[in-house]
Amino acid sequence: MYDIVSIGAATKDVYLISKDFKLIKSNKFPTGVGECFSYGAKLELGDVFFDIGGGATNSAATFSNLGLKVGICSRVGKDIFGLEILQLLADKGISSLVVSDHKHKTAYSTILVMFNGDRTILVYRGASANFSDKDIHWDKLKTKWIYLSSVAGSTSLLNRLFGYAKANKVKISWNPGGEELKLGKQNLARYMKDAYIFNVNKEEAERLTGKREIKDIFKELNRLSPGYNLVTDGAKGAYLSDGILTYHAPALVTAVKNTTGAGDAFGSGFTTGMLLKNDWDYALRLGILNSHGVLQEMGAKNGLLKRLPSQKDLERVKITIIR
Repeated sequence: MYDIVSIGAATKDVYLISKDFKLIKSNKFPTGVGECFSYGAKLELGDVFFDIGGGATNSAATFSNLGLKVGICSRVGKDIFGLEILQLLADKGISSLVVSDHKHKTAYSTILVMFNGDRTILVYRGASANFSDKDIHWDKLKTKWIYLSSVAGSTSLLNRLFGYAKANKVKISWNPGGEELKLGKQNLARYMKDAYIFNVNKEEAERLTGKREIKDIFKELNRLSPGYNLVTDGAKGAYLSDGILTYHAPALVTAVKNTTGAGDAFGSGFTTGMLLKNDWDYALRLGILNSHGVLQEMGAKNGLLKRLPSQKDLERVKITIIR
């Protein structure tokens, strides 16, 4: 029996760091800002960094570091990067329920890192885009919790997973990926109502709910999802609603080196806290501390907590009620 099984993407990542990457404001970009470089130029990179990423491996690393018995379900290519991912899982003591795809390559991300740690990610989804309910070893999925991240928008997999969880009294902590969010509020509602924890960033929450103010966002999220709802907001920290009150925990001040994986670190840290103590206050502090470490290191796993924090560390996180 696993404490938790992480389900989602596993990728090979390369981080490219250069002072020649520039930010340009323009309404031609969906976010209003573009990360750009000179067309036709040869740019000098200040550094390169290779890592294993993806929501499933990032979250599983947190669970393993913090002493949980964890399994992982994902899909990789039958190639050198797929082998690297399997080796990492073995090194961390994570039980692999990963399927090898003989046709498609392992997912790959090229991450363009700015001087302030923000980044743009170029994604090749490869094998992970074909992840389906047929890739889950259902007979081996004996677990108390499921941590669910990106599953390439597969409604057949979502149907099967949420049905399995309900039938077997398994709690789901859900951090939907972009393809799931594209399904829209009406299609996601039937899954959200059965999620014990629902976790998105503020930009995603705004698109999902059609609201901009945090109180209005949570009013809509609480209507759709009766469990614990989380909204992360970058340097501003994270918000939590237990369905009655809304709480805010600011991010700890730090010199940011890298923002990739911070959301995964927060979500998996919070989930660990709820799994261990069923205490949202403890879980929120654990999530903030876990993401804080990731911001200070290159890669999505190097800054993760290696053990449960002390009471002194937990008290560094300040939690207030949003009135």
